[in-house]
Amino acid sequence: MFRRPVFKVLHQFVRHESEIASSLVLERSLNRVQLLGRVGQDPVMRQVEGKNPVTIFSLATNEMWRSGDSEVYQMGDVSQKTTWHRISVFRPGLRDVAYQYVKKGSRIYVEGKVDYGEYTDKNNVRRQATTIIADNIIFLSDQAKEKE
Repeated sequence: MFRRPVFKVLHQFVRHESEIASSLVLERSLNRVQLLGRVGQDPVMRQVEGKNPVTIFSLATNEMWRSGDSEVYQMGDVSQKTTWHRISVFRPGLRDVAYQYVKKGSRIYVEGKVDYGEYTDKNNVRRQATTIIADNIIFLSDQAKEKE
């Protein structure tokens, strides 16, 4: 039932070069992230000499789960973990909109890709950084704040 459509989708991502020319297989890959959360700080715009500016802000996502086997929720039964993500926006139009309209506490949806990099801090120590490079940002209305 699902074999035909799945095969067609997979065929779009995997392309084979001619068997005669080479046995090289060219594959497409996917690096996509979707985050829905609250902004932790107002954005800052940074520019390194000779490079395009970038808008940077943090985004918090929460994971909640119920602890125990109880069918009825009680206050002590719910646990929560917050994960902080560093969001970088390089695209010129989106970068400017993010800098102007993203605010601390805003609820937003971000689409992008994960990027792993290194940098040297002010103490000349090499550090690793994980960043989400945003391709799209959707501003969500906050019902609670609108009622105030």
